[in-house]
Amino acid sequence: MIHSVIRHIDQLNKAIGHAFAWCIVILILGISFEVFMRYALNAPTSWAFDFSFILYGSLFLMSGAYTLSRGGHVRADIFYRTWKPRNQARLELFLYFIFYFPGVLALVFAGWQYGSDAMRIREVSVNSPVGVPIWPLKMLIPVAGVLLTLQGIAEVLRCVLCLKTGQWPARLHDVEEMEDALQHSPEAAAAAAGIAAMAVPPASNQNNNSGARS
Repeated sequence: MIHSVIRHIDQLNKAIGHAFAWCIVILILGISFEVFMRYALNAPTSWAFDFSFILYGSLFLMSGAYTLSRGGHVRADIFYRTWKPRNQARLELFLYFIFYFPGVLALVFAGWQYGSDAMRIREVSVNSPVGVPIWPLKMLIPVAGVLLTLQGIAEVLRCVLCLKTGQWPARLHDVEEMEDALQHSPEAAAAAAGIAAMAVPPASNQNNNSGARS
């Protein structure tokens, strides 16, 4: 049952994270168009600035829960990484209930008030004369808070499973950090084996050195 809940929440945030990842492609195309218009034709657009911060803000808000599901947020784990899994789970449970959930629940309630006010007046940007609507971006704030709350529940359930089994449950593996991919590549393994071999003196040299000393 617990595994099923974790899997469904992870899959939900994975789907949303992948969908909003397309904002990067749209953002690149839009900024490239603006650069061409500005520097090649000397006719800059009036919407490029609003376009960029709305798309980037949407990507930032809606990818937070997905990143958490992959354990991809930055953590100061100098000591944490050396602990046993059960001790790590105890610390994470404490931090989730003391710091994480109060923060994301505040994001939900305050964000809903902020976003609903913007939607009610159909708020537009004041940065350009075309009046680009920004209320949809503000309405994403409480949505992001809800997704972070759901993912926080999944992470708490992971801690519970870790306390029971002594091992962290597996996470989804749809993408991988470049650093991790390089560490697990065959070339990296071969290089590590070569370095280890260089660090150990050959047996023949050890025997020759022993004979010389004798």
